[in-house]
Amino acid sequence: QVHVVESGGGLVQPGGSLRLSCAASGSIFSINAMEWYRQAPGKQRELVATLTSGGNTNYADSVKGRFTVSRANARNTVDLQMNSLKPEDTGVYYCKLDYVRYYSGDYMRMSNEYWGQGTQVTVSS
Repeated sequence: QVHVVESGGGLVQPGGSLRLSCAASGSIFSINAMEWYRQAPGKQRELVATLTSGGNTNYADSVKGRFTVSRANARNTVDLQMNSLKPEDTGVYYCKLDYVRYYSGDYMRMSNEYWGQGTQVTVSS
């Protein structure tokens, strides 16, 4: 009943910018936080940025000052603005929903997390 879709990835030169979007859909009542992770080839998935329902943000040290996570105009959508991109930012970027309450028929249910399928970001000259 809950779906997560990322978009906006692509190929960009070092120093360039990209804007990723994460849209959550379904019979959602609330989402505690929306997070961006990334996974480079041969490496573990790492947390990049967090946006809580209260508007608090948190960033990995490696992206502070370059990436900005924010709510988009559409409900349950967040964007990740990535500036001054570096080759080490290359990877698949995933959106994760934390602690989602949603309707299933007449009932409200809760799930700890939902993940999207990811979008590829490649930073290369």
